[in-house]
Amino acid sequence: MAFVGTAVRRLAMVRRPPLSPLSRVSARLYSTEHTKEKNVPYKKTLKQEGTSSGPTKPLPRSADVVVIGGGSLGCQTVYHLAKMGLTNVVLLERDRLTAGTTWHTAGLLWQLRPSDVEVELLAHTRKVVSQDLEEETGLHTGWIQNGGLFIASNKQRLDEYKRLMSLGKVYGIESYVLSPAETKDLYPLMNVDDLYGTLYVPKDGTMDPAGTCTTLTRAALARGAMVIENCPVTGIQVKMDGLGVRQVKAVETDHGTIETPCVVNCAGVWASKLGQMAGVKVPLIAMHHAYVVTERIEGIQNMPNVRDHDASVYLRLQGDALSVGGYEENPIFWDQVSDKFAFSLFDLDWDVFMQHIEGAINRVPVLEQTGIKSTVCGPESFTADHKPLMGEAPEVRGFFLGCGFNSAGMMMGGGCGRELAHWIIHGRPEKDMYGYDIRRFHHSLTDNNRWIRERSHESYAKNYSVVFPFDEPLASRNMRKDPFHQVLTEQGCVFQERHGWERPGWFNRDGPAPVKDYDYYGAYDTKKNQNYKYKELLGREYTFDFPPHHCVIKSECLSCRNAVAVFNMSYFGKFFLTGPDAKKAADWLFTADVNKKPGSTVYTCMLNKRGGSEADLTVSRLEPGDQNLPLAPKSNGDAYYLAIGGGVAEHNWNHIRTVLHDQNFNCELTDFSEEMGMISIQGPKSREVLQEVLDTDLSNEAFPFSTHKVVKAAGQQVRAMRLSFVGELGWELHIPKSSCLLVYEAVMAAGRKHGIINSGYRAIDSLSIEKGYRHWHADLRPDDTPLEAGLGFTCKLKSSVLFQGRDVLERQKQEGLKRKIVCFTIDEKVPMFGLEAIFRNGVPVGHLRRADYGFYIDKTIGYGYIRNPDGGVVSTDFIKSGEFTLERMGVAYKARAHLKTPFDPENKRVKGFYD
Repeated sequence: MAFVGTAVRRLAMVRRPPLSPLSRVSARLYSTEHTKEKNVPYKKTLKQEGTSSGPTKPLPRSADVVVIGGGSLGCQTVYHLAKMGLTNVVLLERDRLTAGTTWHTAGLLWQLRPSDVEVELLAHTRKVVSQDLEEETGLHTGWIQNGGLFIASNKQRLDEYKRLMSLGKVYGIESYVLSPAETKDLYPLMNVDDLYGTLYVPKDGTMDPAGTCTTLTRAALARGAMVIENCPVTGIQVKMDGLGVRQVKAVETDHGTIETPCVVNCAGVWASKLGQMAGVKVPLIAMHHAYVVTERIEGIQNMPNVRDHDASVYLRLQGDALSVGGYEENPIFWDQVSDKFAFSLFDLDWDVFMQHIEGAINRVPVLEQTGIKSTVCGPESFTADHKPLMGEAPEVRGFFLGCGFNSAGMMMGGGCGRELAHWIIHGRPEKDMYGYDIRRFHHSLTDNNRWIRERSHESYAKNYSVVFPFDEPLASRNMRKDPFHQVLTEQGCVFQERHGWERPGWFNRDGPAPVKDYDYYGAYDTKKNQNYKYKELLGREYTFDFPPHHCVIKSECLSCRNAVAVFNMSYFGKFFLTGPDAKKAADWLFTADVNKKPGSTVYTCMLNKRGGSEADLTVSRLEPGDQNLPLAPKSNGDAYYLAIGGGVAEHNWNHIRTVLHDQNFNCELTDFSEEMGMISIQGPKSREVLQEVLDTDLSNEAFPFSTHKVVKAAGQQVRAMRLSFVGELGWELHIPKSSCLLVYEAVMAAGRKHGIINSGYRAIDSLSIEKGYRHWHADLRPDDTPLEAGLGFTCKLKSSVLFQGRDVLERQKQEGLKRKIVCFTIDEKVPMFGLEAIFRNGVPVGHLRRADYGFYIDKTIGYGYIRNPDGGVVSTDFIKSGEFTLERMGVAYKARAHLKTPFDPENKRVKGFYD
């Protein structure tokens, strides 16, 4: 029998050379003492002996939806589609259900995550497997509620768990922070000598893959769906419509063709190959992912599952044994994905896996004398940010993704399957799924093999790392750089990565801190970066307290408030909307009236059909005229210039294209994001600075707020817009790429006597929340309406002009708001970052979506949506009459609720009026 402790000692004596990240590795056992048994620990799988004899059912000629892949996501999606009333649905599985990656999954479910949306998704999965399916079918899915225990070996980790506990209170999730002694009482076999504490969640548990998927399909079949196994897909037919848009037409197999307008790619590791059949890019990569199953352990029965993040290991209860697995820094890539790989496992590479054994023995010492019964090493698909790929593919209408679940397909399956079904039927999910939407990635990245490989590796290696508020990736940086990048690097810019762009975060006073090529954290015999200042500065951010450079960000903010600062915002999306139906499209797309006279610029939202905010942006109406690219397109009629936050530009681009297609508008949308830079000069002295640079009168009368002009700056043509995202007097300059540095140098020279400085997005975050401006995907999301978000002023509800989502807003206005955003401040100088629980009169009513420190008012500020616990309207009186507290890491702080922003509520400063 192989013992865990023996394996550790043997591997300590002999080590293999590191693996190349580009090599195709055939894993092998190192020592004859290791078990060669490869088998999953489940009593039942859906594998059948012998060769298949073709499809288990005849193929229909047509279907409303064809789901491809019979794993967790495919089964959950079919189940939820049928449950929502769409019954002409077919699930095609190339082998048997679960055959790919689902059959060998560990099946863990943890309820608490550092994301409100994920908490909600996990809650739905838990409800489906522990309650709904059994009520509908009378069958038990194999759900076991044995609880979950998160291990903290240091203060930062325990702080993270306390944040999760506070968020869980909003959702009614029972959890407790335990001392080492209390942990020992709960789990007597655990070593607690090196613990700070633990987080115990009693209603976490484990799922059985075969039992869950069988029950899901049984319930779907009862509602009229069809499940066909042993039927590989060989092709996807795509047609072109009259507007030149590619759409799904049919699914091909060796046994027939199914005509359908909708395909759902739930093919897991094989999803990229399926995408290629339709010309769809699916940016995921396959890796070996493993766990081992121990022999019987006396006293382990009924113990909770354990996640020891700092040791990068999990311990899953398996009856009277444990499954031990984790995430390593040197995972093995599976480059040659085999179509014949079904109910199959790799040999375990013990050199790669052994670090998990060492961590497991430290946590549960009895494992050193416990035998290993079997190994489970199978393929899993991983993505660039360790989040799934979902939603309609940008390349083909009707081609949906439900893949890339990073070994969490069972855990996330119920919630994501429900949202995906809603997406297919109604055009958008119910929840804010932007973090999973394939459109979160810029199209230039999704077929870049270096980016996919490096970022997926880093995300895998850091899966168990503490989720700090200001962390940044080190992999695949410098993919998209604007014209200011080099000069700002020389001035100490510490960049953030967004959408592939390098954008300024803050400015280090101790000199340049450039981002280097990725070193795979020293894995695969890659030389580790030395003297890496950027990584060192990033490491100082690894805190839930104020970072060491808090004072630097304060200086950037107060320079903007008291004098003048320049912000490089070049990563913004910059689109032109033109064509015969441009005015019709603008009326329908935008909530605000953007059809004012040419020269006007309007802040507006774009909505989905449910009234949710798909974007906030500025729209500038252009003068008709000849082409003057990149500043203006040729236009004989209506033309609009759209400026959109760069991190969500791809999402916005595809939202607009989808609406234009759905409404059959004859328009052209063109992207000039790469052809122009953009700097924003903000602060009380901005007019004095720019008056020396621009060849136009900048007085309030000549250049009012929310207007724009093409002018000359340092002899170069630019589009100047009088706007502010920080609440000060200021202008944006949209500059042709070739002119960027000339204009920047002229601005800095003119501003020198006024104390001008460079500032970054960390300052913008603080300044904008202080002013009460929204950040999309933080305090404004697709599940928030403008009325709930305090942006009713952007909606042309007093006009008769129709726009998408208007009917929902009118109904909401008539019925009253059941949830509403509120600004909170606290007097104690403690940092908050979002996810802190909001209590009204001692009852949880919501959580902060976004929080930061406001340096001008010298307070922590947070914005969050609150509900009335009685289900009633959230009125002004409801807010005024409540006593509010914000809970941060289990500690409650008295908070003041504000009906208006505490900074310049009368908007005097943006209009140029300073006392």
